Amino acid sequence: MPRRRVVLLLALLLGLQAVTTDLYLPALPAIQDSLGASMGQIQLTLTALLLAFGLSQLVWGPLSDRFGRRPILLWGMSAYVLASLACVVAPGIDALIAARAVQGVAMGAAVMAARAIVRDLFQPHEGAQVMSQALTGLGVIACTCAPVGGLLGDWVGWRWALLSVTLFGLLTLILLAFGYRETLPQRRADALHWQSLWRSNLEILAHPTFRTWCALSSASYLGLFTFLATSSFVFTQQLGYSKTVYGLLMLTMSLAYILGTFWGRWMLRRTSMRRTVASAAVLTLAGGVLLAVLAHGASDQPWYGAWAVMGPVYLYMMGHGVHQPCGQSAAVAPFALKAGTASALNGFLMMLGAFFMGDWLGRHMEVPLMALAHGLLLWSAVIAALAWTAVQRHGRPVEVKAE
Repeated sequence: MPRRRVVLLLALLLGLQAVTTDLYLPALPAIQDSLGASMGQIQLTLTALLLAFGLSQLVWGPLSDRFGRRPILLWGMSAYVLASLACVVAPGIDALIAARAVQGVAMGAAVMAARAIVRDLFQPHEGAQVMSQALTGLGVIACTCAPVGGLLGDWVGWRWALLSVTLFGLLTLILLAFGYRETLPQRRADALHWQSLWRSNLEILAHPTFRTWCALSSASYLGLFTFLATSSFVFTQQLGYSKTVYGLLMLTMSLAYILGTFWGRWMLRRTSMRRTVASAAVLTLAGGVLLAVLAHGASDQPWYGAWAVMGPVYLYMMGHGVHQPCGQSAAVAPFALKAGTASALNGFLMMLGAFFMGDWLGRHMEVPLMALAHGLLLWSAVIAALAWTAVQRHGRPVEVKAE
């Protein structure tokens, strides 16, 4: 396949996660009111999705190593479209939670396969650049998600916002069916044998390169997840902005992320991944500290507004645009013949963290701004510690011996 087609398909597959969450976020308060749900139940529509997303990858990964990426993608995306339609017509909060969980299972096939495809086709350093290009595409998709979700929520209701998610999934399925050719270099006949699977997962977990880059990408995602899970309540309820304005603020966040991916590729052409993420961690930590300082020192002032939240978040998102492509591609890089399994394990650990973070947020949302500030400060500190220590010691995926 031409590289541009690969990048386009990767952007759609990775962008599926942004579409599934970002289009949904502006509607959260409206869904809560419409379905009579508690704050805990509303958070569960996110955390159930993410836990199912993470767990399902442990199954999708070995299946893709055994049968190939293409059949897994086609089955997964077909299930995603059906689950998304079930979300649109959900009669109550319990049905919506169940449909979102099935949606997460199906989404796991797409995102897992995207990371594995990068390893199928590219060496580690080039893979980081290709992943960065695909995540730039994700950023462009995310730019439209929150504004569209906000506008649809304000004008015609939250169910129409969820219908747009269904249409995106259908478009992705059609493009995969006609535009994607199998990339798995060699099928592993033993990929589904429980002894081989257990041994493979232990081998991957024991690898210091995997642990290092998986921890970095997971911590970076958890900071983003903290913002996504709290921001609609911070802006529409605590600060009093409309859903449309909230959507526009999310658009500017995505632009900061896109800028970070461009800066990351510029750095990768000039230096190593280790130095690139170490530099990006400066922005990450600055964003987390600044948000906490402003939230504690000035949130009760009349001039406090969206700028005091979004300014620090822009810094964090620029760093996120570097940490994600480097972390996701480098974590899988040592495992050429087990890319699906390694990708699945990386995704599972990332989503497991998001599940526990979502549970914590659901119990600490009395003041949404403080939950956001404390969560982002925590993860920015973790990212900086990893980027300046473990990544410098273990983060050389190019030098790992071939299997």
